[in-house]
Amino acid sequence: MPFVALDWLKDHVEVVPGTDIKQLSYDLVKVGLEEEAIHPAAVIGPLVAGRVLTLDAKEQSNGKVINYCRVDVGEFNDRPGEGKEPSELPSRGIICGAHNFKVGDLVVVSLPGAVLPGDFQIAARKTYGHVSDGMICSQRELGIGDDHDGIIVLEQLLPEKAAAGELPAPGESVIELLGLGEETLEINITPDRGYCFAMRGVGREYAHSTGAKFTDLGLAENLPSGSVSAATADGFVVKVADETPVNGKVGCDRFVTRIVTGIDAQAPTPDWMVRRLEQAGMRSISLAVDATNYVMLDLGQPLHAYDLDKVCGPIVVRRAKAGEKLTTLDEVERSLDPEDLLITDSPQGAEGSRVLGLAGVMGGASTEVTADTVNVLVEAAHFQPTSIARTARRHKLPSEASKRFERGVDFELAPVAAQRVVDILVEYGGGTDSGRVSDLNNTEPFAEIVMPLHEPARLTGVEYDQETITGLLKDVGCEVRVEEGNVIAQPPSWRPDLTGPAHLVEEIARLAGYDTIPSRRPRPIAGRGYTPKQRARRDVGRALAQGGLVQVLSYPFISEDVFDDELLGEKDVRRQAVRVANPLADDQPLLRTSLLDTLLGVARRNIARGNEQCAIFETGLVTRGMGTELTGSFGVEQKPDPDQQRALEKGVPYQPEHIAGVLVGQAELAGSLSAGRAYDWADAVEFVTTVAQTLAVPMRVQGKDGRQRLANDNVMGEPGSPEAVAPFHPGRCARIVVRGACVGLAGQLHPAVCRNFGLPESACAFEIDFEKFTAAMPKKDLQVKPVSSFPPAKEDIALVVDADIPAADVQQVIEKQAGDLLEEVRLFDVFSGDQLGEGKKSLAFSVKIRSGEGTLSASEIQAVRTRIIKATAKKFKATLRA
Repeated sequence: MPFVALDWLKDHVEVVPGTDIKQLSYDLVKVGLEEEAIHPAAVIGPLVAGRVLTLDAKEQSNGKVINYCRVDVGEFNDRPGEGKEPSELPSRGIICGAHNFKVGDLVVVSLPGAVLPGDFQIAARKTYGHVSDGMICSQRELGIGDDHDGIIVLEQLLPEKAAAGELPAPGESVIELLGLGEETLEINITPDRGYCFAMRGVGREYAHSTGAKFTDLGLAENLPSGSVSAATADGFVVKVADETPVNGKVGCDRFVTRIVTGIDAQAPTPDWMVRRLEQAGMRSISLAVDATNYVMLDLGQPLHAYDLDKVCGPIVVRRAKAGEKLTTLDEVERSLDPEDLLITDSPQGAEGSRVLGLAGVMGGASTEVTADTVNVLVEAAHFQPTSIARTARRHKLPSEASKRFERGVDFELAPVAAQRVVDILVEYGGGTDSGRVSDLNNTEPFAEIVMPLHEPARLTGVEYDQETITGLLKDVGCEVRVEEGNVIAQPPSWRPDLTGPAHLVEEIARLAGYDTIPSRRPRPIAGRGYTPKQRARRDVGRALAQGGLVQVLSYPFISEDVFDDELLGEKDVRRQAVRVANPLADDQPLLRTSLLDTLLGVARRNIARGNEQCAIFETGLVTRGMGTELTGSFGVEQKPDPDQQRALEKGVPYQPEHIAGVLVGQAELAGSLSAGRAYDWADAVEFVTTVAQTLAVPMRVQGKDGRQRLANDNVMGEPGSPEAVAPFHPGRCARIVVRGACVGLAGQLHPAVCRNFGLPESACAFEIDFEKFTAAMPKKDLQVKPVSSFPPAKEDIALVVDADIPAADVQQVIEKQAGDLLEEVRLFDVFSGDQLGEGKKSLAFSVKIRSGEGTLSASEIQAVRTRIIKATAKKFKATLRA
């Protein structure tokens, strides 16, 4: 994000006297530029000039030579005979290990209480047998350079000021002199406000906010030279050969070149420019490079400097060819894509044969400016935003230039910015403006926008008169006229985001002040509210949270390795995942086909970070890619026609909503009265039961032996295959059945899956298809029955059945035979043993029945019991346990 310094901002706008960085933040936020952070000054506290009075060098026991100095620091001196180490000289005693200075030199001294970059706090301390009452500083210690071999000698650092007698006296602050004392404001820029990536744009917005006078340095008449050199016949030849434009728009519509010769290769960048570059987060490289970076930060036009002696004309702007490569300035060789826009030159007369750089992103190493460069070719161009954005993302190469080009750069700015660079190289580098100028200009003004005069009031609820509307739009930079009740506005060259009436209304509301728009509470429309599915989602989420689960959200992107970690079979339908064309991460290019694909990863991160109690759930979409095919691609310039719409809809994969949970740790914590209990498969099934009860959906739990009787058994995998229950343990997993179809799984995870995800082997999970649950919800609201005041009757029935018969099937028969009298049926015991015989088990159910019309008689109770025994005997060959 851009950094704003008040001193720099004053070049563009008359800042209100008394404004500090906090006030600046308040002024800018009123026009939509939010504060990201306020960065403090590099140095806090006393940093002063000091004159070396004495220098006593002594070799220490470790062989190191240390200087004990008495330094005159003016008003901060100890009086003669006073201080931590009394001396006859008014001064301070300081230890220094550097040897690049002598008695009489003017140095930089940080006194106790100062704080240097890196939160390095200065205090008096005893070392090498003396008290060092301060520190003589090097460039690196102050963050103004990399030199750490010696300390700063001001006569050497600032020879011009020394010759003019302008160096500070001992004791005077050097913070401002060295550019270390200014706070900077970092602002957040929305994608439509790319012009605010420059001090020119921020100055304009500050003027909008405060009414301060703004000077547009992006206009030729406001340049120091007062004009821009016109194109000449002998300018460096540039050609644009874009045969495959992106979205039908040529990649480059303006290209300006300037030539400066005879630059002093050793000419330093002026101190004020170095400081401003550092304030903006950039480091100084060389005068030519610094000049282009500075003008970009100041005006908003990215520029590039080439070593003229390495460039062979003409320059050709074209798309990349298959197989081409480029080594960029970051010394990385990149394989180019046919959609990449390139800057090329023409060695040996072969036009466009050598790639010089990725247009608008980064230059190449072959023609970069070096320490030996004396002749410079300056480039200032205007590129199509979409093309630059795609190239930067394709190569994962965001640069200061691409950040500006992809948001839209002022197409009238290129010649002005190039002239500024030329002026800097001539003034500070001793170069000569060759007078050779080229300006390939195919830009066109933005389309006029027609906006009814009543549109601002319609969209904002605030009445703006015609004078206010036209005045504010002119402040933005638009050319405005009013015809037949409409405002016709021509957007300025730096506002490519203004394309419709709503954009103009936004500018009017922003500049008039968002605080002038009244707050009105919307009136709810009768009969509206949550849909049944929305209510169901909220009710289920609340019920699971009350049960002890924590709701999480995970990104839906996965890698192919997840399927192997979950032990999915090669033919498992869940492996048919949709691949994202432009994934956020290369190692996660697929969309999840199961919530557990990502939820298990969330559990792994929690366990790895010491959160041993991890009971979580998620509600979200999964993507199934079976049977979907996207035919053709369509631009965004206009709405798709009906045929295109059908093709798009055909290509949208099926995305059902699922609910899943992972249970790790203790269901009941150990304490003084309890040994605790870990989560097990029954807890996973119970949470699914909670979902069913919340939605009033009849549900059955089906064990592995009943698998063949289920319809649509391949919801979670291939029917009947060993992998069909993956990632669950095949012997400790239950199928969730609704309306005869398997809609999910619940139970203990497979031990190998637990190992793959770094989870304890007792970890459990569940996942259900929420779409099928909500489809089975009652269509009518539940009717509450009156509470019976008559006593209940309780019968315990123990039935002996074959061991492979699920208890849920038996319970279903009991519920049916008890009919309307049934209040509760509960399985309270399962027993198997030699007494029952091989292959048998006993299921003991507690059945509670009650009538709302009277107390049940013994015969009525017996009739219910008899029906249950006969029906279970008929269906399961069940017998009463003796």
